[in-house]
Amino acid sequence: MSANGNQTIQGLVGEALRESTDLAQKEFALFRNEMTQNVRTIFIGLAMVVVAAIFAIAAIMLFTDALVNWLATVVHSEALAALIVGGIMAVIAIGLGLYGRHAMSASTLAPQRTVRSLKRDAEVLSERVTG
Repeated sequence: MSANGNQTIQGLVGEALRESTDLAQKEFALFRNEMTQNVRTIFIGLAMVVVAAIFAIAAIMLFTDALVNWLATVVHSEALAALIVGGIMAVIAIGLGLYGRHAMSASTLAPQRTVRSLKRDAEVLSERVTG
């Protein structure tokens, strides 16, 4: 009777392993399908952002032209109006570029919270060792 009991236990363990393997394969297939869908969604979103950027650039060009035309009526010189608007836009571009460069600097991107946490952990460990 113990042989039948062992065989039954072995059979149950084998069945459980097969079902676990089947479940893992199905879970992996679900994961793969979900990730494929997520990648598609990301690419669609990225395409929409690119199209939006193109429309934004066109809008900025139209607004700039309208601003130059309006300013030309105020200062009575189209060239001076273009220089004023161009200068203001250059200052804005330089400011945004400098801010972006600063935001991407190595010191800004360093994992500061992790470094602080590691230092704190090292201090606690050294206190426990010495104290």
